[in-house]
Amino acid sequence: MASRFLFLVCVAITASIALASDPSSLQDFCVADPTGSVPVNGHVCKDPKLVVAEDFFFSGLHLAGNTSNPAGSKVTPANVAQISGLNTFGISLVRIDYAPWGINAPHTHPRATEILTVLEGSLQVGFVTSNPENKLITKVLQKGDVFVFPVGLVHFQHNVGKVNAVAIAALSSQNPGVISIANAVFGSNPAISADVLAKAFQVDKETIYDFQSKF
Repeated sequence: MASRFLFLVCVAITASIALASDPSSLQDFCVADPTGSVPVNGHVCKDPKLVVAEDFFFSGLHLAGNTSNPAGSKVTPANVAQISGLNTFGISLVRIDYAPWGINAPHTHPRATEILTVLEGSLQVGFVTSNPENKLITKVLQKGDVFVFPVGLVHFQHNVGKVNAVAIAALSSQNPGVISIANAVFGSNPAISADVLAKAFQVDKETIYDFQSKF
């Protein structure tokens, strides 16, 4: 009986380890087929005979993004939506441009860890650990510096210089997803009840209505 129990425990542990990691690729590539109608976790594979070099190519990260917006920043993605050959590979890139004092507002990537390197300028970056500590981990980065934002944690960047800043970031998902905190909380559709938000933020409802009007 004890040996059978030990066997079942070993099987359960092995299965949990296997399920905790991505499966190994069974082919050279799986270029996303935008015309595929089958719902899968990712994209249906394009016929390999129809694959071309353009499926693995994107041009645009050399171009500065338009930072003329309230945040003073612009994210230019290079994920599976732009490069269909990234499908199933679990990686993507973004270029982020910042006007002087511009921010990439607090947000999370639910499906990816991010590693960012500064190409030009100075950035204050940071992330907040989960409850109950909610500890802010922050640092000012200079050109050539690298910083990691763990998957799912709220993080931000702030250009603390008087000139434009540029960063490139790699993310551990072909489709990292983005949840902008302010947009999600105050700009949801339909709106979260002002009663709920007023209690959560310990302010009056008029303040909540004012915030919601901005998103």
